[in-house]
Amino acid sequence: MSEQIIGPGKTVTLHFAIKLNDGQVVDSNFEGNPATFTVGDGNLPEGFEQALMGLAEGAKESLRILPENAFGMPNPSNVQRFPRTQFQDMQLEKGLVISFQDLNQGELPGVVDRFDEQSVHIDFNHPLAGHELDFEVAILDVADAE
Repeated sequence: MSEQIIGPGKTVTLHFAIKLNDGQVVDSNFEGNPATFTVGDGNLPEGFEQALMGLAEGAKESLRILPENAFGMPNPSNVQRFPRTQFQDMQLEKGLVISFQDLNQGELPGVVDRFDEQSVHIDFNHPLAGHELDFEVAILDVADAE
């Protein structure tokens, strides 16, 4: 049997950790159950998938993912201004995460960027936008997708 490597049409089971440059762990499943995805299924951002291409079962790697290949760069137009009156009964503070509904009635988290007596500025950029990330992986299994 030949060694399976990650590429199109493969299902991958792995442990991973996503870390900021300062070593802070943003997400990890090394302590729990491994994750499984099929290349191209959309469960992993494309830049993370691309970094895994060519790795084989048993590989342990630390990969640097640039912002444009991870969660993108912050977009100033994703910071929206709302009237302060919409947040009447709320104790606001910078960094507070508030849940909004998007056009499809899905949940859309926004972060309070700044506010004053008249308005509240909410940042809808992904919290990891603009960050270079370290993607540590341990590839447990690579198989042909069903």
